[in-house]
Amino acid sequence: MLIIPCPYCGPRPELEFSYGGQAHVVRPTAASNPTPEQWNAFQYERSNAKGLHAERWRHVHGCARFFNVVRDTTTDEIVRSYRSGEK
Repeated sequence: MLIIPCPYCGPRPELEFSYGGQAHVVRPTAASNPTPEQWNAFQYERSNAKGLHAERWRHVHGCARFFNVVRDTTTDEIVRSYRSGEK
């Protein structure tokens, strides 16, 4: 089981959280008039590389906030966690 360090509540077991997918995915704006291909890429295409990966999590059974985690996908080691909006 992963111990995920919530930046608001501190380290908690994985069971308290909900995975939210890849972090830092930019939604196309309506003003840019995205093509169906661009919209499809936003909806479904994500990187799945080995190594460090930025993920979005929500502390469902705690503060209920979203935050980001950098995790090594080969070892499941969590390198850091940070609040949404931080770099």
